[in-house]
Amino acid sequence: MKTILIAVLSLFLSTISWAGPKADPVSRIAIVCAFQPEIPVLRAALKDAKLHTIHRTQFYTGKIGNKDVVLFLSGMSMVNASMTTQMALDHFNIKSIVFSGIAGGVNPSLSIGDVAVPDQWGQYLENILARQVNGQFVAPGFLKTPYPNFGMMFPQNVQIANGAQAPEEKFWFKVDDHLMAQAKKILVQPQLDRCTDQDHCLSHTPKVVFGGSGISGQSFMDNAELRQFAFNTFQANVVDMESAAIGHVAYVNQVPFIVFRSLSDLAGGGSGENEEEVFFKLAAKNSSKLVIQYVKALQ
Repeated sequence: MKTILIAVLSLFLSTISWAGPKADPVSRIAIVCAFQPEIPVLRAALKDAKLHTIHRTQFYTGKIGNKDVVLFLSGMSMVNASMTTQMALDHFNIKSIVFSGIAGGVNPSLSIGDVAVPDQWGQYLENILARQVNGQFVAPGFLKTPYPNFGMMFPQNVQIANGAQAPEEKFWFKVDDHLMAQAKKILVQPQLDRCTDQDHCLSHTPKVVFGGSGISGQSFMDNAELRQFAFNTFQANVVDMESAAIGHVAYVNQVPFIVFRSLSDLAGGGSGENEEEVFFKLAAKNSSKLVIQYVKALQ
């Protein structure tokens, strides 16, 4: 009898999804940035701020306008973004995720300072690194190759664990339709800066572009040929190192998300040195200003 009870208890416990204690019970919008230069404008807009430190990560709860939010840095690149976003979902009562940050421009029609708000995000560096056979790169026959290759790199769908069933294969993680519809309505007349604090000024007035695709990977893109490949293959507007990972976490947790990315550079498409060092503060500020305007007006 004791053995049977232990077996039944073990089966019961194995079906329970455990969640850690919430840092607070308030329903909040998560506002996420990747690294320190992206957050100061948002931090300055936060009222009634309270610091929560969880596993070395700092989360600030408070209000932007009359909206309850939790603001934090994800850390750079895919693993950090996944880890901290899941941590936030585990410890706070998050109803939606809004990301604010900089990115590299992939679409030739976009310029530095523009802000992209893509419909979907994909992990373009999920790759087979193929061997070369008779002067051609050839992927193993037992692996799928759903996309064209860039040299030895054959992009793949990600696989999402699905219990005892076969993994779900997926490339695109779509942003929430309702959040996107509100962004288009709220940000009809965006106010974007043209000049940095050091008086490096853009020759054009930055614009906001809604829709299209964004791609993310754990490598900084500064290569004109790879940029062209990404545009041709994925019709990507922008490339970054976190958003698709956050989209992946949001999808699994069934939490709506949206991403605002301001172009700090052209991902290798410029005529000279990568432009990020000059324009990243301007790009970060423009993205933050839009997110503040957006969150304040969210329904």
